[in-house]
Amino acid sequence: MNRESAEAVAAKSSAIAHWQMMLRDNVALLAMPGAHHKALLRQAYTLHRGHMIDADDLSDLLELADAALAYAVESLLDIDAND
Repeated sequence: MNRESAEAVAAKSSAIAHWQMMLRDNVALLAMPGAHHKALLRQAYTLHRGHMIDADDLSDLLELADAALAYAVESLLDIDAND
């Protein structure tokens, strides 16, 4: 593997790892679910436009982002119901 390929793979791995870290950030998700969801979607589309992920991967990331939003909404509703 040449140096440019190795750097491209490292950049791809880093970008995907950053998206996954954003997905796991429950504090940000619960603080502002809509904005956090939008950030996840925007980053997923950026990864796809940059050819770091393919269409199937994009679909998976979008589903995970939607699931995170659903989780946040349910969690916030549970908190309100308990108050």
